[in-house]
Amino acid sequence: MIEMFLDYLRLERNYSLLTVKSYREDLSDFERFFESLDSQVSWTSVDADVIRNWMEYMMDRGNSASSVNRRLSALRSFYRFALRKKIVQRDPVHGLQGPKKKKPLPQFLKETEMEQLLDSKMWTDSYEDVLSRTLIIMFYETGIRLSELTGLDDKDVDSVTCEIKVTGKRNKQRIIPYGENLAKTLAIYRQKRDAMVKDGSAAFFQTKVGERMSGAQVRSLVKKNLSKVSTLKKRTPHVLRHTFATAMLNHNAGLESVKKLLGHESLSTTEIYTHTTFEQLKKVYKNAHPRA
Repeated sequence: MIEMFLDYLRLERNYSLLTVKSYREDLSDFERFFESLDSQVSWTSVDADVIRNWMEYMMDRGNSASSVNRRLSALRSFYRFALRKKIVQRDPVHGLQGPKKKKPLPQFLKETEMEQLLDSKMWTDSYEDVLSRTLIIMFYETGIRLSELTGLDDKDVDSVTCEIKVTGKRNKQRIIPYGENLAKTLAIYRQKRDAMVKDGSAAFFQTKVGERMSGAQVRSLVKKNLSKVSTLKKRTPHVLRHTFATAMLNHNAGLESVKKLLGHESLSTTEIYTHTTFEQLKKVYKNAHPRA
């Protein structure tokens, strides 16, 4: 049965020899597995429980979710073929789901790194430095997305109420309040911008010539300045968004409050940060108590 399927992949689907070899290995591995369970089990009598046991067996042996899902995909293709050819009466893989891939924990800067970065001694009074520092503080103290930040108009930042009106995904709007530190930073930036730029655009964040800052320009400035204090592989605006969320939770903010500020639709999206803060606390405790 395996050879018939492989001939189909090779001759009719024009799969490469390397891909066919991979399918052979995956299917042969499954065949050895079900034969080890019971010599009476065959390709035609395999059921969903046998396949689930196979997946558990692979996970127990240290295979990643990606590897297990790849092999399950090979088995799924095999049984679809066998069903079409009427070699089997049913498809035991139908409806089965593979293991979920673990989402990587968000990367974020330590509070000490942020304190170092935002130290006034790190910056000059040039327009680029004032702009860059304001961008970083905006990300860090509001958790705003890059697209939301570049989309801000001057009218969206209310210096009287200390609120920012943000247009997020699917044009959903939300209000983000901000504190005294960001208020001072925004006031300094606005003064610098208005002195530098004459007849600029309606955008809040503008280049020296009055054009709206693009996402690429903001990313470039953020990466350049985060590189001064961090060795993270990712040094992006999104890392600052993660840093905002992590800092909020580490200072006992409620998950629902953080969800609203970030503009997440589902609480499950926000919950990943609880794992991050827990991992961070474990490292802090381990470093503070090396013999623990």
